[in-house]
Amino acid sequence: MPFVIAYPVIDPVLISIGPFPIRWYALAYISGLVIGWAYAQYLVRRPSLWGPSPRPDATCIDDLLVYAAIGVILGGRLGYVLFYNPAFYLDHPVDVFKVWQGGMSFHGGFAGTVVAVYVLARRRGILVLRLGDVVSAVVPIGLFLGRIANFIKPELWGRSSNVPWAMAFPGAGPVPRHPSQLYEAALEGVVLFLILFIAVRLGALRRPGLVTGIFAVGYGVARIICEFFREPDPQLGFLFGGATMGMLLSLPLIAVGVVLILRTARQKAALA
Repeated sequence: MPFVIAYPVIDPVLISIGPFPIRWYALAYISGLVIGWAYAQYLVRRPSLWGPSPRPDATCIDDLLVYAAIGVILGGRLGYVLFYNPAFYLDHPVDVFKVWQGGMSFHGGFAGTVVAVYVLARRRGILVLRLGDVVSAVVPIGLFLGRIANFIKPELWGRSSNVPWAMAFPGAGPVPRHPSQLYEAALEGVVLFLILFIAVRLGALRRPGLVTGIFAVGYGVARIICEFFREPDPQLGFLFGGATMGMLLSLPLIAVGVVLILRTARQKAALA
């Protein structure tokens, strides 16, 4: 057997307060929302980053924290139930509500957030894409923390491999595997955040929809790359031609992103 790095077993429960456990998984979602809120506040308080048309204000971002939390949790859970394991949850409907056991879909969470952004933007009387750009700029923070939580749990491990950094994950047998959760944390989190940060500094927020488009393309490409190293969900496996559900769900996201980027390319920054 090739050399295998020992998996650093971490208790999935950070601390227990009486009968209530605080899990790393939940902490990742909460931290992602709070840190994302702080970064979003930073963005909307910098007029130099925006064009002359109305932008979200600080109170709008406060409301966004609540709207986004609802959208991410409901959309992420429903997306996982519908796309990844519908047969199981049809037989065990009560388990749909057991979010602490894991089972969240990014694509479902993204769809839930889109709905939340649309509703809040209409209520506030601002462009949907303006608010969407703010959300897109901060989402990689939550993605990074979420993938780290996947690694700690552990879940969503990689395919078998003999690379020097392969690990044998608890629950995945003795076979060494790619730590694909860390690959996703790096690409979907760190790299994508830096790309969007640079785009924002270069004036991307002056063109409504550009940051959202860059995020959609960037995430879709990063996810497809990581899917080549990630073990498919056992109840689905490979769908056809070696494709996985994560790959297929990323394709329309990339298409939407390309449309948004091309659309903003025809805009004049001064009119943003």
